[in-house]
Amino acid sequence: MRSTLTAVLAAAAFATLPGAPADATPPDYADYVALGDSFAAGPLVPTQNIAAATCLQSVDNGYPAQLAATLGVRNFRNASCSGAKAQDFDKSGPGWGRGATPQYDALTADTDLVTLTIGANDAGLFQDLLGCLNPVPGNTTRDCVDRFTTGGTDQLAAKVDASAAHIGGTLAEIARRAPHARIVITSYGKYLRPGGCTDLTTPIGPRDADYLQATIDRLGDRIAEQATAHGATFVDLRPASLGHDACAAPADRWIEPLLPAAAAAPFHPNALGGQAFAALIAAAL
Repeated sequence: MRSTLTAVLAAAAFATLPGAPADATPPDYADYVALGDSFAAGPLVPTQNIAAATCLQSVDNGYPAQLAATLGVRNFRNASCSGAKAQDFDKSGPGWGRGATPQYDALTADTDLVTLTIGANDAGLFQDLLGCLNPVPGNTTRDCVDRFTTGGTDQLAAKVDASAAHIGGTLAEIARRAPHARIVITSYGKYLRPGGCTDLTTPIGPRDADYLQATIDRLGDRIAEQATAHGATFVDLRPASLGHDACAAPADRWIEPLLPAAAAAPFHPNALGGQAFAALIAAAL
């Protein structure tokens, strides 16, 4: 069932690409390395990789494993790790992945495909999102828009813009270590629909929800700019994931809310999201 769904999603995603020939298939890749943070790793999504337990990495249902299966790659190394930041790829795993092997070490001269999702931890967005939870309607002490734009400066926007240099540096280093690889970097998906959720699964006010998603979208725009500057392929996960956000019905969600219904960390992709995002990436290859 899972492979069938992935194939259907891939076909649908590919069909939307302008100028795509009907009989086109992705190129044959022999050595695929997945890098990134928890969006790629799949924390709490079954089945978790015991050998990389501190990274909270899904063996088979994160988008890297789903993509590897879709492409039929011969060699696949998943170095993604929850808590990762772009500027720390040369260090032993930061954050949740403390003690994990540096992500750059997974790259070799034979690597011909690299995927990457990174930047949210550099900008501190996950912590900021949690800080915007407001379970008491009308509680203005937790109003994010006012708090983060005090004095006329958007603090979150500034952090997002500052993270761009780290993302660009990571793309350059990947290209240096894997000179023959096609490098694919993704945006993050749509976490919150316009106006936010209407239930308590994600208690964030409408104004704050729009502000937070706009900040995530801003990060996606910075990622796209760095991809262009460094000759990488950018895959925008936002358009397709609208309607599959944390506010969607459980059966439709690709990203879980604060109170998940599926096995996944709050505000992270579930298994269905891993399949869908893998299909979107496969369609772009």
